[in-house]
Amino acid sequence: MTDAVLRTDGLTKRFGELTAVDSVSLTVEEGEFRSVIGPNGAGKTTTFNLITGALTPSDGIVQFKGQDITTLPPHERVARGLGRSFQITNVFSGLTVRENVRVAAQSVNRDDINTWTALFQDKDDFESINAQTDEILEQIGLAARADEPAETLAYGDQRRLEIGLVLATDPDLVMLDEPTAGMSSEETQATMDLISDVLADQSLMLIEHDIDLVMRVSDEITVLTRGQELASGTPEEIANSEDVRDAYLGGARK
Repeated sequence: MTDAVLRTDGLTKRFGELTAVDSVSLTVEEGEFRSVIGPNGAGKTTTFNLITGALTPSDGIVQFKGQDITTLPPHERVARGLGRSFQITNVFSGLTVRENVRVAAQSVNRDDINTWTALFQDKDDFESINAQTDEILEQIGLAARADEPAETLAYGDQRRLEIGLVLATDPDLVMLDEPTAGMSSEETQATMDLISDVLADQSLMLIEHDIDLVMRVSDEITVLTRGQELASGTPEEIANSEDVRDAYLGGARK
C-alpha cells in the first residue's frame, strides 16, 4: 500500500435530524489528484469542512499524514500542511496582492519570527518569506500586479490569488472547493492550467461541477449523494458505473 496523506473513517455530520455527511470513508494517497463530485446538497463542502476543521464531526475520524487530527482547530491543521480554498473568493481586500501572499506565508512561519524583535524590524528584513512570496507571485502569474490592491483584481485573478494563498502555507494536501465557480470557459481553462502547473507534484482534492473537466484531470473520483459515498474509482470506472450515471452523470448531461 502506498502512503496515504489523508484518511477518513466513518466521517459523519448531523445537524439535528438532518445527516449531511453519513459515514464517509475515503483515502487520498500521496501525489494523488482526487475529485469529489455529486449533486447540490450531496455533502461535498460539508465533508471538506469536516476535514479542514471548520466543522466538528458528529462521528468518525480524520487522519492526516498518519496522525489523528479530528479535534484539532483549523489553524493547527494548516500548520501541519493542510491547505484549503473556499467556494467564495476569500482574499484580504484591503491589502495588496503581495501583502496577501506574505500574510499567508508568515502564518506558517511564525515560529521562526521573534514577536518582540519583529516589532522593530522592517518588513523587508524577512528575506526567506519575501523570497517565497515573490516565487509564488511568479507561479500564479500575478508578479506584475503585486503592488495593486487585491480588490481591484478581476474575479478570475482573485481566484488565482487565492490559490497563491494556499501555496504560501506550503501544504502537503491542497483542497480546492469549486475553484472555477462563476468563471467563463476561458477562465476555467486558465485556472485548471495553473492548478496543473503549480500543483502537479502535490496531493490534491477538488470539488468541481464541471464533469468533463473532472474526468480529464483526476486520478480518482469519489461520488457523493445525500451525504453518502455512492462510488469511488478512476474516471473510467466512474463513467462506466450505472449507479453513478443514474444518480448523477446521466442527469447532469440531459
